[in-house]
Amino acid sequence: MVRRNGGFIGTDGLDAPDPPTGVAASGVLQLSVSFTAPTDTGTSAITGFRAQASGVGTSGTSSPLVITGLTGGTEVSVSVWAINAYGYSAPSAALLATPAAGRGIFAGGENASGTLLNVIEFITVSSTGNASDFGDLVTPTRRSAAFSSPTRGVIAGGRGSGVHNVIQYITIASAGDSLDFGDLAAAKEHVAGFSNSTRGVIGGGGTSEINVIQFVTIDTTGNTTDFGDLSAARKNGGGLASTTRGVFCGGNGDGADVDTMEYVTIASAGNATDFGNLSSARGFIMEGCTSNNTRGIICGGNSSGLVDIIEYITIANTGNATDFGDLSSVRQGTAAITSGNRSVIGGGQGANTSDARNIMEFVDISSTGDVTDFGDLSNNQTELCGVSNSHGGL
Repeated sequence: MVRRNGGFIGTDGLDAPDPPTGVAASGVLQLSVSFTAPTDTGTSAITGFRAQASGVGTSGTSSPLVITGLTGGTEVSVSVWAINAYGYSAPSAALLATPAAGRGIFAGGENASGTLLNVIEFITVSSTGNASDFGDLVTPTRRSAAFSSPTRGVIAGGRGSGVHNVIQYITIASAGDSLDFGDLAAAKEHVAGFSNSTRGVIGGGGTSEINVIQFVTIDTTGNTTDFGDLSAARKNGGGLASTTRGVFCGGNGDGADVDTMEYVTIASAGNATDFGNLSSARGFIMEGCTSNNTRGIICGGNSSGLVDIIEYITIANTGNATDFGDLSSVRQGTAAITSGNRSVIGGGQGANTSDARNIMEFVDISSTGDVTDFGDLSNNQTELCGVSNSHGGL
């Protein structure tokens, strides 16, 4: 091939590579862009690639390249360039792609009459409004742990007709009832959980408190595997994560609330390590913890009385929690989910179950401040759980 159609940037476009081919792109609030490198590399070896989506881009040395900072539901034009010592290739053929919007799921819990709920509802996190019906849990449950990959949400343990070891899952992008996933090592409620894109981790639990940490591979099915131990037996705590580190927050141990935070490295197994402390000993946090990739928040709970406190931590560091802002009212038993930088806190209760709430409110997790109203769940419910397809562990 005679090279007269090389790059448009660089010191010598005639010696630049041909453009990549076979471009494909998909993702939630971002795009993972795959491509095939050109066979004709010009007169110098390819040193990298550049992918752009309507002006937002990233560079790297191989396929795929992940473009972040996109708006879910908004179509963009994607192109990829090959780079060598002489410059950039011409762009690949443009591809129109639409990153999916962030979706949050709230499930289960107990209503103001004390009835267990099997309801699953969803929201589009970037908007506001009331929750919409998604399907039903096969096993109605409360006090469960929940975590997710970009495609699948998992709900583990809890209390149905009794304390159970059931793990069930949903496909987040579609609506439908939950399906059986496998079993916990033992029937437990008040469990805490978090995940990265592949592994879900479950820690502690009651009715008889345990210090066991166990895990599953989210996109397969099966029973849990031992991961390690918490420093002490504990229940009623919460969990949050970055892509590498998961943090267990607060809870109740040996009959008393605790201010303990401990962390693990999600991809490996081992015992939890001290992270720092909450501002006060706090139980009934449960699913009221959530995160983006850098910051986690801990919402509400009971600290010798209900609190409206929201606190935050920087997950990559260790240290004590810092004040973030306040919920609209004192509350325990909430569920919290995050997509991008928006966190939505749903449900919960005041002094008792008869004061269960249907409220959803949100904050920008990258800043600080009090909550803003988002909309309503279809039920007044407490001790529910929540997952999303674009939280901080993904």
